[in-house]
Formats: sequence, C-alpha cells, structure tokens
Amino acid sequence: MVSEFKEFIAKGNVLDLAVGVVIGAAFGKIVSSLVDGIIMPLVGILTGGVNVSDWKYVLSPAQLDAAGKETAAEVAVKYGDFLQQIVNFLIIAFVIFLVIKAYNRMRAPAADAPPPEDVLLLREIRDSLKK
Repeated sequence: MVSEFKEFIAKGNVLDLAVGVVIGAAFGKIVSSLVDGIIMPLVGILTGGVNVSDWKYVLSPAQLDAAGKETAAEVAVKYGDFLQQIVNFLIIAFVIFLVIKAYNRMRAPAADAPPPEDVLLLREIRDSLKK
C-alpha cells in the first residue's frame, strides 16, 4: 500500500493539481482584494456611499427593551455579501477562461504552410502517371 501511495504521489498529474490548487487559492485572495478594495467601493459611491456587503432586507427588526438593550436579534436576508461573492466568481471565471484560451492557443499545432507550386505540380504528375 505504501509503494502504491508513493507511485500515486510521484505522478505528474497529482503534483500539477497541487500546484494548481495553491495558485488558485492565492489568485482567489488577489481577486477578493480587488473586489473588496477597489470595485465594491466604486459601486458604493455610485449607490450613495453605501457598502454593498451591508445591503440587506430586514424581515424582522431587532427588539429592544426599555433600556435600549437588544432582546431579540434582527432577522435579515443579507444579499449584499452574496452579490459581492458573485462579482468575485465572475472575475475568477473570466480570468480562468482567458488562461485556458491562451493555453489552448499555445498548445494547438501551427497550421502547416501550403506546399510550394512545384511540389503540387509534381504531385499532379505523379497522380496522373498512376492512372
């Protein structure tokens, strides 16, 4: 069992996957920073200075006693953070699309140049002699 595990770990695919996971996690942090620090504040300015992650729909407001102490917590649907995570996802998905597209372009074999006219002529002669 130990030797099978060593063989499994030594395969290139597992190492490639591990590197991809680590780079993906780091890239996710970069995108989150971009969205939280740059994109959403700009959206907040467009919406009157409101922080998008604070957007919510209150189903039941908090209950306060006579002293102003909260007796029951507010019940709300917090959709702002969800919208922020959607923006994160879309940015990450778009960048992954671009990376895969560039990878496929590099990996695709270059189209062969058409043969010169003399080669085409020789092929025609050869084919006509076969008949």
